[in-house]
Amino acid sequence: MFPIARVFCSAALILPLSAGSAPPPAMPPPAAPPESASEAAAAAADAAPPWGSFGHEMAARAAAAAMPDDIPAFFREAGDQLVYLNPEPDRWRIRDSEEMDQAFAYDHYIDLENVPSGALDAPNRFDFLRQLYEAGVAVPERDVGFLPFRITEIYQRLVTAWRQWRAEEDPLRRGWIAQRIVNDAGILGHYVTDASQPHHTTIHFNGWALGIPNPERYTRDPRFHARFESQFVEAHVTYDDVARYLHPGPPPPMAGPVRDVVLAHIVEAHDLVEMLYRLDREVGFEPDRPAHEAAVAFAASRIASGANMLAVMWWSAWLESAPPADGSGP
Repeated sequence: MFPIARVFCSAALILPLSAGSAPPPAMPPPAAPPESASEAAAAAADAAPPWGSFGHEMAARAAAAAMPDDIPAFFREAGDQLVYLNPEPDRWRIRDSEEMDQAFAYDHYIDLENVPSGALDAPNRFDFLRQLYEAGVAVPERDVGFLPFRITEIYQRLVTAWRQWRAEEDPLRRGWIAQRIVNDAGILGHYVTDASQPHHTTIHFNGWALGIPNPERYTRDPRFHARFESQFVEAHVTYDDVARYLHPGPPPPMAGPVRDVVLAHIVEAHDLVEMLYRLDREVGFEPDRPAHEAAVAFAASRIASGANMLAVMWWSAWLESAPPADGSGP
């Protein structure tokens, strides 16, 4: 599988302070936990969208810059559009447009702790939903989410569009298909980047979940999600920070079936949930205070992970769309 940059080993809590460096800024008192799940949900409702547009755009910019010369020129020249499109699904999150909002609201995450054993082997999101109901999950779309299915669905759409583009002889129609390819690739980028953010893989998405043992005294601040991925990133993380963790050279093709690659990408982020919370406890992700190098490195490496995976998926969709050498068709 594509090597994802990591700057932390599983045993480390934070990067050590270098000799002579100043200690991390004093942490403010933790926010009082909400009194109920409904109160937590209400507080979370005002949170900024995933990764904020700044993190999404940095990931898309890096992925676009990594495209090999062998991918068609129109795609390589669409970098600015791909950057613009990466935050697009968050622009659909308008509560007054309930039909649209509800149609896509649950595609941004997967709460892995709530997934019944074997359910992610379901062939599609509807069979997955059926298994969640059968397992007794009360509101499965809300309590679990559909992120791996959304990524796979759009990837398959992108492969299909590339096949149509390759086969189309009419220049006008080919141009229309190219527009669809860029749009789908941009939207795919949003969800791939979401999947690199640990909060999007866990029940602990807005502070450590109520009702779950918390011996480490991790924050229950319901605004932690937005504070980390939007406010902290915009205040302290630069493209140069992200670039330190990008894969050098052109992306390799996916090493395995897309479902397996997507799930591995999500699990990698989920494995870092507690590290994210430890870093917040020890050094903080405060937008209005000096940032500790470990906090910047963690956020930058997660954005880079999304960019690296996105580059792999864009490149792999083009490669997968090629007709077999024997001419037998897809």
